This record gives sequence, C-alpha cells and structure tokens, in this order.
Amino acid sequence: MQTALAEARKAAEAGEVPVGAVVVRDGEVIASAHNAPRRLADPTAHAEVLALRAAAKALGQERLESCDLWVTLEPCAMCAGAIAHARIGRLYYAAPDPKGGAVAHGARVFEHPQCHHRPEVYSGMGEDEAAGLLRNFFGGRR
Repeated sequence: MQTALAEARKAAEAGEVPVGAVVVRDGEVIASAHNAPRRLADPTAHAEVLALRAAAKALGQERLESCDLWVTLEPCAMCAGAIAHARIGRLYYAAPDPKGGAVAHGARVFEHPQCHHRPEVYSGMGEDEAAGLLRNFFGGRR
C-alpha cells in the first residue's frame, strides 16, 4: 500500500485527484500508476485502469488472475468493471468512497449476478493516510 500511496502523492503534486494503484504478482510490483485524466485528457485514466493496462502489457496477457491490485480509494463502477474483466485475484483498497465507490457503496459491482468475476476484497489498509491526502487535496480547492 505504501507504493500506492506514493503514487497518490504524485497525482496530487500534478493537480490530479490523489489516487494511486499498484498491481502485484507473487510479491513483485508489475505496474503502478496514479490518476491522470487531466494530464492525458482521458476520462478513463483512473489509477486502477492505467495500472491494469500497464500490467497486462508487461505480462503480455489481458487476464491478471494471479495478480493483486492495491489502490488508495474504493474503486468506482468503471474501475470495478475493469478489475472484474482483468480477473484480478485480490483487491486491497485503503479509503472507502461513499459518494463514488462501487465496491462497498453505490453500485456494488461485484455483487451483481452479471459480474462474472469477483475478486477477494480487503479494505482499510492505509485508510487514514489515503483519506488525509484526499481531504487535503479537496480542502485546498474550496
């Protein structure tokens, strides 16, 4: 989670919402990314999507069953869908997102019968630091 938090700090420094993600396989970091929709002019450039894309490219396959995804914020519906399509084995996220999250809140994507793959989900690791990054980022813009 520390690597994901470092990525989130990079996002904040770049003026992006501070979310970071890391794909890990057998204890080795395969890919890491942070939010970049503004920089890339791409509404799908969330940290999770960018990390999944980089991991799939690095491994030469679209299925990431043997991989874990660590992310600093509960994934949105788009990212949860990408996680399911990538067949991520385990999802670890730090802070809950009652407004935009779609794992424990909102759409609860993995609970739908139409969701063909459900990763194991663990939350709360690094929650205080991740939530603090988000509070500071948005507090500075109000």
